[in-house]
Amino acid sequence: MKVEQIYTGCLAEAAYYIESKGEAVVIDPMREPEPYLERAKADGAKIKYILETHFHADFVSGHLDLAKHTGATIVYGPTAVPQFKAHVAADGEVLKVGDVTITVLHTPGHTMESSTYLLRDENGTDYAIFTGDTLFLGDVGRPDLAIKTDLSREDLAGFLFDSLRNKIMPLGDEVIVYPGHGAGSACGKKMSSDTSGRLGDQKRLNYALRPDMTRAEFVKEVTEGLVDPPQYFPKNAMLNKMGYDSITEVRQRGLQAHSVRAFKTVWETQEALIIDTRSKEDFVKGFIPGAIFIGVDGSFASWVGALIPDLQQPILFIADPGREEEVVDRLARVGYDNAMGYLDGGMQAWKVAGEDIDTLDEVTPKELLPLYKQGAVVLDVRKTSEFNAQHVEGSQNFPLDFINKNMSQIQHNTRYFVSCATGYRSLIAASILKSRGYDNVVNVVDGLKGIMEEKFPITEFVEQSTEL
Repeated sequence: MKVEQIYTGCLAEAAYYIESKGEAVVIDPMREPEPYLERAKADGAKIKYILETHFHADFVSGHLDLAKHTGATIVYGPTAVPQFKAHVAADGEVLKVGDVTITVLHTPGHTMESSTYLLRDENGTDYAIFTGDTLFLGDVGRPDLAIKTDLSREDLAGFLFDSLRNKIMPLGDEVIVYPGHGAGSACGKKMSSDTSGRLGDQKRLNYALRPDMTRAEFVKEVTEGLVDPPQYFPKNAMLNKMGYDSITEVRQRGLQAHSVRAFKTVWETQEALIIDTRSKEDFVKGFIPGAIFIGVDGSFASWVGALIPDLQQPILFIADPGREEEVVDRLARVGYDNAMGYLDGGMQAWKVAGEDIDTLDEVTPKELLPLYKQGAVVLDVRKTSEFNAQHVEGSQNFPLDFINKNMSQIQHNTRYFVSCATGYRSLIAASILKSRGYDNVVNVVDGLKGIMEEKFPITEFVEQSTEL
């Protein structure tokens, strides 16, 4: 038996590949099928099942493309109603894979169709559980992401309480927990940076598994501090339920190399948004006027999802040579399938063609300090929970996550020095403001990390918010 976790850091998402005696299972695959096909080929195995723990909200799963490539059966837990060919398993149903078995445990709460898969080894011994978003290391799934339900988040939290205590906690302490996400995902609020662990440790350390915890206490703690999920979450969940374009078609559209003239034509006729995915350093030196920065080396997909309201928005992009397919795939992972191509030759081709180029001002924390003492306005675009824990005295909180809702707070006649933790989010925010006509914005290099080194006056709170 082979069990492999395939972790995608930019979305803090874990997929799984299990193989036994020439048969394989993939659990919660990412959009592109190649990693799973390659593993099965190397093992000489046939992928028999594609197991989905639930209708994911934070990414578009690759179940449909993978099933087309392999003929594998897509499996969901009870109550799921997928709009494509799939097997909806009964609670307790056993799936045989080579010499091992996988038992479907219906664990509603995160969503009503959420299920956990219990892997038993060749001897019939409980080996591991694949919990999706039901149980994380250090946390449980948030109960407010179900698709169009009349149930409140408190109702769902109650179901989750029962699922954990009736289906998962009775299992042995030595059972390995393989969750759907790790720290950095917006599907929970206290997740560990570890990506697997023993159930016994979770029984001891996870706040949500306290044996003396009442249902009311659980509901209160699980729902406390929740804010609106990223706007793309319900849209991704619906794609996972209803279906989507093949990744092959998405790549064909997105990997068109446009000359400067063709690029401008698509930009104008399709009302496309230009995303510049290069490094922070390259972007500030020169970019296409109106382009926004979302660097592919950061949490690219999740920020695209948080900031671009329309999944059908036509997108053109600038990328470093050789990274074009990576950009298209990472857009597709969160449902942005309408990439229309990239600028062939990048910014160098744009410059050679004599087209207009914009730049963005930056200051180091050392350069900012005297300006701050003279009353400069520092705009902190970190999450409210981060801001509440520690921020520059007198700074304004303007969370990047909700920039589209809060634009009315920004004044055209004010010069803003935009800051975050490291300079990545602040540059995204500054580029968005500039694209919308706010020309008097300055990015703070290195963000709070550098500001702390320069000993700015800092306001701190002992307790941090648990806001998501």
